Amino acid sequence: MTTPQIISIAVFTVVMALVVSEKIHRALAALLGAVVLFCIGIVDFDAGMGSIDFNTLGVLCGMMMFVAVVRKSGLFEYVAIRSAKLCKGDPWKIMAAFVIITALFSALLDNVTTILLIGPMTIMLCRTLKIDAVPFLIAEIVASNVGGTATLIGDPPNIMIGSAAGLTFFDFIRYDAPVVVAILAVLLVVFKVLYGRKLSVGVDAVREVMALSEQDAVKDRPLFAKSIAMIVAVTAAFMLHGALHLESAVIALGAAGIMLLVSGGDLEGALEGVEWGTIGFFLGLFVVVGAMEHTGVIALVGEGLVSLTGGDTVLLMLALLWGSALLSAVLDNIPFVATMIPIITVMASAGVDVFPLWWAISLGACLGGNGSLVGASANVVLSGIANKEGYPVSFIGFTKVGFPLMVLSVAIATAYLLVIF
Repeated sequence: MTTPQIISIAVFTVVMALVVSEKIHRALAALLGAVVLFCIGIVDFDAGMGSIDFNTLGVLCGMMMFVAVVRKSGLFEYVAIRSAKLCKGDPWKIMAAFVIITALFSALLDNVTTILLIGPMTIMLCRTLKIDAVPFLIAEIVASNVGGTATLIGDPPNIMIGSAAGLTFFDFIRYDAPVVVAILAVLLVVFKVLYGRKLSVGVDAVREVMALSEQDAVKDRPLFAKSIAMIVAVTAAFMLHGALHLESAVIALGAAGIMLLVSGGDLEGALEGVEWGTIGFFLGLFVVVGAMEHTGVIALVGEGLVSLTGGDTVLLMLALLWGSALLSAVLDNIPFVATMIPIITVMASAGVDVFPLWWAISLGACLGGNGSLVGASANVVLSGIANKEGYPVSFIGFTKVGFPLMVLSVAIATAYLLVIF
């Protein structure tokens, strides 16, 4: 390995160690790592800026502003109260309902947008029931990454794979969605075992929730109606963004701008709803991971997977599935997928049957996001919201639950791929 490769790995390792230790804020750790790489010349400023996925940051900022405006209508409180009353205040039924809703929305929107919508509802409801929101939030993070695996638009790696391989929205429904349904069913059983008996609510709290009026929770009825209409429109736009030739960031920022216009909202107030610590973390992380891509570290990992299997399609499929999952637990999955796409394309031109490999990467990269708190954008976003609201989701606390569930999910995906291919 070259000196730049060794240094890029060392900086990444130190940044991750600081994130895990939680001695300093993760955004500061990531940004300092980026500054070190710039200062010692491992990556120049232009290359570092080129590593930043501004589309992802645009989606985050736009949807955070959108949610900040919608929140003023009371929509989240209305949905939370309505859900709690339909479940008769039973916390396990509420968790199961929110897990299913999160997975479904993550497939139809994207998992980050879904988390931004579901998270505030969950926190509000748990406060009303006087129970810890952390188990609910962890379950929703896991569900968002699993649900996002099911469709072309649910997770960024799927968008990249679909574009490179010429796969359609319905191809993902055919090949990814069935195993996602199976994984979600298993996870619900696991969540019941992990949390079902621990979730208890006092009689007085249940009575208090059942006495709440969801209609009284609506603070601004005109804005409430506009919010519902805009959520429907944004959902449709995300589903059709390929046909519309619009990036997700354009839709998200456009939605935020329209909501501000139709509501007469305050821009400064909407900007206060942006989790700037989360944005800073992603800025630094993109540069740190981009340095490993720029120096060839990620390419070496991808080529190593190919050489280890000797070109055998089944072995390569399994190696890519597990390799993608394990690496996506600690790396951003976008650079890894971007590196593997040209390798698979070259193999296809050499006559190798690469069709199963696309699905191995899709399932591995998306499901692997549950392996740690920094494995996927949705994880970081919701943990940032939770920490701000007084329900800290720590790196270790999430990983203790997320990593075993990731291994279980990928094991199910392994059996599924072996059966269909």
